[in-house]
Amino acid sequence: MNQTTRILLAEGIGTAVLVIGGPGTAIFATGTFNQGLSVGILGVALAFGLSLMTMAYLIGRISGCHINPAVTIGMVITKKLEPAKAAPYIIAQVVGGIVGAGLLALTLRGTDGYLDLAQNAGFASNGYGVHSPAGFDLLSVAIIEIVVTAVFVLIVLGTTDESGVPKGFGPIAAGFGLALVHMVSIPVSNTSVNPARSIATAVFQGDWALGQVWAFIVFPLIGAAVAGALWMVVGPEIVRGEAGAVTST
Repeated sequence: MNQTTRILLAEGIGTAVLVIGGPGTAIFATGTFNQGLSVGILGVALAFGLSLMTMAYLIGRISGCHINPAVTIGMVITKKLEPAKAAPYIIAQVVGGIVGAGLLALTLRGTDGYLDLAQNAGFASNGYGVHSPAGFDLLSVAIIEIVVTAVFVLIVLGTTDESGVPKGFGPIAAGFGLALVHMVSIPVSNTSVNPARSIATAVFQGDWALGQVWAFIVFPLIGAAVAGALWMVVGPEIVRGEAGAVTST
């Protein structure tokens, strides 16, 4: 198997696991299927963070563990990834996410009516207006998705820099960063920050989510572009060691 195939397979597997771990927790461990017990927002946020952290340790050495088109775009803007490689990364992520959501749907078919219940409940999809968990409008969703995606992508860009964190700790920072932004934004948009995750759940919700998924492609990608632009200003100073001079004065 050549290196390109290994990278794309790793990105697909990683994104599938992220969707199974994050939306899967939202579907199975909150609401209808747990007899009144719920892990709540904190549990879902941690599920996303732990999914990313474990995948980063597993496939980081193979593909960099983007498992998110927003991260891939951030890497391209900051010249950490060649532009020609971005499209295959993103395709692998979207396909992997859909496979992960498909496995959740297949599992739900194991009990009569459960797939319909999950779809009616939103299938952990992202939404605005009446489909926002707390009824936030499109402007609020745009603001939060751009901001939290920029924050998350900045964390990833910083922790993947050789001088960013001690070796081996990057996945921990990225995982907790993803959990943090979910804690903030789940009530607003059910948290995307990841177009592949949003597309995957929208496909299996199959109704309103497909009509609103554009927002969770556009706004995270804007956030990624903001993060990339900011890192091009801030990051090079860290790379050159100039930040150390500031702290020593």
